Amino acid sequence: MSYRVGVDIGGSFTDFAVLDERDNSIRTLKVLSRPDSPGSEITTGLAQLQQRDGINPAEIGYFTHGTTVGVNAVIQRKGVKLALFTTDGFSDVLELARLKIPHIHDLFSRRPVPLISRDRVFGIRERTDRDGKVLQAVDRASVEEAVAAAREAGCQGIVVSLLHSYRNGSNEGQVREIVAELAPELLTSCSAEIWPIIREYERTITAVINAYVQPKVIHYLEAFERALQQMGVPVPPRITKSNGGVMGLDQAKAECVQMVLSGTASGVIGASYIAETCGFDRLLSLDIGGTSADVAVIIDGRPEYGSGEIIGDFPIYIPSVSVTSVGQGGGSIAWIDSLGVLQVGPDSAGSLPGPVCFRRGGTEATATDAFAACGLIGHGDLGYNAVQVDVTGARAAVEKLAQPLGISVEETAENIIALAISSMYSDTSGLISRFGLDPREFYFLAFGGAGPMMGCFLARELKLKGVVVPPTPGVLAAFGGLVADIKNDFIRTLYCELTPAVSDALRLNAQQLRDEASGWLSREYGPNLPSQFSFSAEMRYRGQSFEIDVVLQESWLLTGDLAAIRSAFDAHHTRLFGHHDAHADVQLINLRLVLSSPTPKPRLPELAAASGPVPVQRQVDAWIDGRWWQVDLVSRSALGAGHRLTGPVIIAQDDCTTCVPPQMQVDVDRYGNLIITPQTGDADGH
Repeated sequence: MSYRVGVDIGGSFTDFAVLDERDNSIRTLKVLSRPDSPGSEITTGLAQLQQRDGINPAEIGYFTHGTTVGVNAVIQRKGVKLALFTTDGFSDVLELARLKIPHIHDLFSRRPVPLISRDRVFGIRERTDRDGKVLQAVDRASVEEAVAAAREAGCQGIVVSLLHSYRNGSNEGQVREIVAELAPELLTSCSAEIWPIIREYERTITAVINAYVQPKVIHYLEAFERALQQMGVPVPPRITKSNGGVMGLDQAKAECVQMVLSGTASGVIGASYIAETCGFDRLLSLDIGGTSADVAVIIDGRPEYGSGEIIGDFPIYIPSVSVTSVGQGGGSIAWIDSLGVLQVGPDSAGSLPGPVCFRRGGTEATATDAFAACGLIGHGDLGYNAVQVDVTGARAAVEKLAQPLGISVEETAENIIALAISSMYSDTSGLISRFGLDPREFYFLAFGGAGPMMGCFLARELKLKGVVVPPTPGVLAAFGGLVADIKNDFIRTLYCELTPAVSDALRLNAQQLRDEASGWLSREYGPNLPSQFSFSAEMRYRGQSFEIDVVLQESWLLTGDLAAIRSAFDAHHTRLFGHHDAHADVQLINLRLVLSSPTPKPRLPELAAASGPVPVQRQVDAWIDGRWWQVDLVSRSALGAGHRLTGPVIIAQDDCTTCVPPQMQVDVDRYGNLIITPQTGDADGH
């Protein structure tokens, strides 16, 4: 076998990154996504790679895949119709949630409408206590009534989330068995199997999101698998996970929530690898595709991780890269509301029909059309010649909005861009505040099809240090799949006081988690793979409402070194909040284990030094900041290490376009990265 392939399927484009293990070189490709025919983009891309580069699918020895099908379904609320079975008396779990206003400074902020409406939530007569003891067995009649009501409501699946099932999931299992007997056509999932954590709402919403996207994900993955078999790829594919690792197809189908941030996490892992290799110690990854903009924090080449990440309107409580996903992307549709106000998103034109300028049947103006109408893109083909940009069509689509607004096409297009940037600004500034970051110390690493196009405009508003655009930004998420390690998470809820009485339980559960993780790795990937086990615990002071995740050494758990565990907790609490309480009682809520096994990493090539001035293809007219500018159009392939450009400038390449506004300058480093910063007084132009 000679090739390792990473693929990322987004709402508009499918990206390929291929590592040739013989010479460590990387080849890239973009083709249009086909949501109408899942899998066909894979056959198209592999066929083009074979024709263009001689890459025989039979020689592929490793295949990873990241997708945004899950996150897009949640953001656009295009999942399946579900019913929720809860413990009788607890049917308001999704309505109540955590009683938090999403945006506390917005007087008009409203809590999101649940993915399962209250009329499709049914109580089951049963009860398990907090220690896992079954106090009341499942009442079959109540399940029969709930199944009949779910069928009558036209539900396509059922989520079972019963009280305290994280301790004992037997009642959930019994409910599923009865449902399978009465309604085998309804896909049923149990919260204790999806992610068995304490807290009723957190466990329930995670299971709901899993079921909400599951039929669509299963259909998609099956089509994807058939496409690989059709092309003669001899190895089973691996799916990138929300935690930045990879997993097999069977696990992906059963635990869809683990891949909700699949494509997003792939991009963050790719960005982290670029950051570590090229020496950028503080980055915010900015991945803008057709449907969403995703931002993550990367410090010293390592992404931040957490749980409770917000996807669209809802949190998911699985380990994942800490990403803020905004329902704004290059395909976000512009529209005028009932009050005559211009709006952008969250609906996206996706790949089909796509932006009007893609000439694939789109009729509604999008953010990409706005950039085309302003003259910022459309000076060459996009997506490795997959798209010929129709600037005239884009301007006509924007004009439909400009007329009722009573302003020019250019002003309307710039307002569309400003609205999209404003939405990204709101959520990104929230992420920056959550981590206590100074934006002036951070660069954006902009990638995705629209990241380099929009990144500088967003960085200006946030007052970031600058923007870094890697050599192949349009396919960085696919590249991330190539460098992602095998990784899986395991958890036990203990909910105990950190006292000598818990030492045996810590040792037993740590060993059980290790055995479970080793068994999973052996089953999925074969024996004798190198592996690393990383333990942590979610801990808090007694009386606190939420926990912090504290890294622990395995030896502390096995030997019952409670003093070391307590010290680690106090130290981490001090790092986060500036203080700790040495006299307060400590509780250990969840014990966690992360298993990882490294994969081979490619070597990034270095760019040849510049041998002359920047070669400008031509000058074009572009509308920026309320006026027309004469803008240099430059081919990225003509740039060498050490070149400097001053904005406004448009840098075109096969997989995307980088738009640099006035008062910014571009420096090309030895790895070919574009480093875009506010213009300094010593900028020497071209």
